[in-house]
Amino acid sequence: MSNTVKFPYFYRTVPSDLHLCSGIVKLLKHFGWSWVGVIACYEDKSLRAVQILKEGIEQNGGCIAFVEIFNRDNVRSTDFSQLYERIYMSSTSVIILYCSRDYAWNIFENARFDYTNITKTVWITTYERDFASHYTLGRSVKNNTLAFTVAKKNIPSFSKFVREVNPNLLPSDFRTCSWWTSLCNSQCQKSVRRSCLANETSFFEPHCNTKYLGSSYSVYNAVYTLAHALHDMVTSGFGIGTTWSEESRFLDNLPWRLHHYLKNIHFKNSLGEEISFDENGDITIGYDIINIVYLPNEIRSYEIIGSYNPYAPLGQDFTIDEKAIVWESDFTETPPPSRCSSSCHPGYRKLTREGQPVCCYDCIPCAEGEVSNQTDSDTCWMCPKDQWPNQRRDACIPKVKTFLSFEEPLGIVLTSISTFFFLITAVILGIFINYRDTPLVRANNRDLSYILLISLMLCFLCSLVFIGHPDKVTCVLRHTAFGISFSIVLSSILAKTTTVVLAFHATKPGSKLRKWIGSRISIFVVLFCSLIQTVLCLAWLFTAPPFSYLNMRSEIGAILIECNEGSIVAFYCVLGYLGFLAGISFITAFLARNLPDTFNEAKYITFSMLVFCSVWISFIPTYLSTKGKYMVAVEIFAIMASSAGLLGCIFLPKCYIILLKPDRNNRKYLSKATGGNI
Repeated sequence: MSNTVKFPYFYRTVPSDLHLCSGIVKLLKHFGWSWVGVIACYEDKSLRAVQILKEGIEQNGGCIAFVEIFNRDNVRSTDFSQLYERIYMSSTSVIILYCSRDYAWNIFENARFDYTNITKTVWITTYERDFASHYTLGRSVKNNTLAFTVAKKNIPSFSKFVREVNPNLLPSDFRTCSWWTSLCNSQCQKSVRRSCLANETSFFEPHCNTKYLGSSYSVYNAVYTLAHALHDMVTSGFGIGTTWSEESRFLDNLPWRLHHYLKNIHFKNSLGEEISFDENGDITIGYDIINIVYLPNEIRSYEIIGSYNPYAPLGQDFTIDEKAIVWESDFTETPPPSRCSSSCHPGYRKLTREGQPVCCYDCIPCAEGEVSNQTDSDTCWMCPKDQWPNQRRDACIPKVKTFLSFEEPLGIVLTSISTFFFLITAVILGIFINYRDTPLVRANNRDLSYILLISLMLCFLCSLVFIGHPDKVTCVLRHTAFGISFSIVLSSILAKTTTVVLAFHATKPGSKLRKWIGSRISIFVVLFCSLIQTVLCLAWLFTAPPFSYLNMRSEIGAILIECNEGSIVAFYCVLGYLGFLAGISFITAFLARNLPDTFNEAKYITFSMLVFCSVWISFIPTYLSTKGKYMVAVEIFAIMASSAGLLGCIFLPKCYIILLKPDRNNRKYLSKATGGNI
């Protein structure tokens, strides 16, 4: 009938069923009922409504647990045991009963179907029948029904009209008498009901409650709508001054003439409610949502707990007063939940069960690095790069920025050790300067000893650059200062070893190496070898220098403030060159270890280079397997361990003789030990 092409003159004075479906969906969404069953009657309107309901429920994330359709002709003979079993076996707590007036009358008059007796289930009814206000006290009933019904208003003076109307003017049939009797809300005496059948003119009892008279409000609006349309048509000049024959033609043409005025009707009824029709010929009023309450005194109350008006402004179209709803005492939770699966708390996401509706799902925790801060979240999402999920994975929190600082215990320990070895080296340098004219210091090339000790001091100091907040300057100094300082150390050791070898070969008769003996060759070796490392470091700085950056991926829940090497090739070239110098020094010292000299440093240099190489060979895999500040700590440890190894193996034996065995630090002892070859 809503097809304006087939039925252009049809106007509906009750809300459209299409809007009713939208109201039911809003009610389900308000209470979070996503798992519902539907019982409907077999007719075009109900079948279409079921489809609309299904689409609306699914669009809002809900699902239909089951749909039962009853045929109008055999509803009285239907065996409801199968329906009862279907309801009891279903996990849903909400069932929608969608039937027209005639179907609902037949179903609810069927003694074998008592929907109110099904506990722990909320019923949403959609029928338009006028509810009786009494029920049988012995009947088991439940307060578990919410109903959408056409708005019922208290029509002014309508009770007076009912009392004064002549019943003889009404059709004499059972339905008319039933309606007439229902005006008393079943409180009339039996004699009154008998008088209805006898068509007596007056039997309306003054004590009868006639505040809301069922569908009379819709009839009231229909009558006044037609009256206003006729009034508008007459006052517009149509039909004024016509003859009887013209008036007959006016009545013949009334439908299509009146259609123009009905379509554009707009007025306020006596209750102040706006009355008009939309483009489909539907009246622009809504539904009341009522709660059917069974009181202990056999009174059945219908409390208006909300409304739905699709023509109201957005946000005001649906209202509900939860506090006014009387729920059944059997419900363990109010409002009772109706879900196929329990809600997924924040920190979890839904995983739909295979072969089941989308409402049936399992809750699984969000993956590492992901969060969900909503209930029943379909997905989890990644936190920003500078944030990380909290323990519950329901919020992102800032990552902790970490670096090896001077204040933490590890930083304090490394700083103390580095300072300690720096001071020890400074003391040894002071001893060598103080005893610079003794045979022991002079015999071991004191200038190279000074250079070696000073470069070792720089090595201990450069380890401190690795501690603290990395920035542009410290990142550049870390590896370049370390590379150049160690190249000077290894160059000095290589020069010392070379000097020892040349000194003993130059003592042979007719040797041409005698002219190479002296400090010039030592200084040349140190400068040349150190210059190569300096060139490598400068090339590194001008092409891809190290820089400070935030490493957000290496460690979970933390931002590592690190120095990026810039060019990994340049970094390993610097380390490789140090390894080359260490290898050459080790080989040279190893070959010269058996030269006859009491103060021959080659033996000590061989052992010190063995310690040095062992430290740095073990450093590489350890460095690559650690992250963050511990990687920096490993690098500092390698620098200090190798430097301390060189310091201890080369200089401690000399300090022992200088300070504790001064009798050996003389020319006579040296000449005796070497057979005069010094």
